[in-house]
Amino acid sequence: MSVPTYDKCMLPLLQFAGDGQPHHIREAVEALAWEFQLTDDERTERLPSGKKSTFDDRVQWANTYLKKAGLLHSVSRGIFEITPLGREVLAQNLAYIDRNYLMRFPDFVEFQTVSTTNNSTSALHLEVSKAEQTPQEILQQSYQDLREQLAHELLDQIMESSPSFFEKLVVDLLVAMGYGGSLENAGRAVGKTGDGGIDGVINEDKLGFDVIYIQAKRWDFDNVVSRPIVQAFAGTLMGQGVTKGALITTSRFSREAIDYAYGIKQLKIILLDGQQLAELMIDHNIGVNPVETYVIKRLDSDYFELD
Repeated sequence: MSVPTYDKCMLPLLQFAGDGQPHHIREAVEALAWEFQLTDDERTERLPSGKKSTFDDRVQWANTYLKKAGLLHSVSRGIFEITPLGREVLAQNLAYIDRNYLMRFPDFVEFQTVSTTNNSTSALHLEVSKAEQTPQEILQQSYQDLREQLAHELLDQIMESSPSFFEKLVVDLLVAMGYGGSLENAGRAVGKTGDGGIDGVINEDKLGFDVIYIQAKRWDFDNVVSRPIVQAFAGTLMGQGVTKGALITTSRFSREAIDYAYGIKQLKIILLDGQQLAELMIDHNIGVNPVETYVIKRLDSDYFELD
């Protein structure tokens, strides 16, 4: 047999977690490899990049999809366990679980929706059959799907990390974006609190001509940052005589909060929600590593005109 696809790994992975005990993903990979009776060649088969096992990658994708549907739950970094909803699904004695089956769960539908700042509609609603797409369109869509998946994984990982790590992450990102001068100086510029967020100032540029006041809140997605929070932040800025501020959250902002922030004339307040935070981390290589690079080339007509 060939290496099982990620959807074929979903039901066995859920069954593996059915004992109710926390399991590490590496433990699951080995258990499923034994269940599928993979040969040594199949077990060592690697992705085109050569950097990862094909089977490991597919089990991890299955794990991600089951988590997004609410059937598995992340206990800590790399550790997962079954949820009550997952137990209900197992009790149905299904013969197969795939992505179409998971679409019956609202959390998975939300995960499949492309959440961008320009309010893109669902990728599923925009999906066109491969027969109607050019190879380049398929590649571009796959790239966007992988990027969206990575953004979700980043936010999940941030919520599993410690408050102090989140503070470091924000500093690393700001420095990578060109703020705060050196990483050492930026780290001193941003003060710490004990509530899982950071509040402080950072240089707008390397020479320190101006400063930006920063507040960051590591909140769950359902804990929306409301207008009073932004109003309090604006009041702090004015009280400190600062005209620029960035309010960063792993959650999202209410419409009233957004309207208030952009309606203040005497202050410049930037609101950065969880999706934007993850996108910036990807763009500036914070917490991520390049795996594969594809260069798309086209025919150079000018070259042949020289003949």
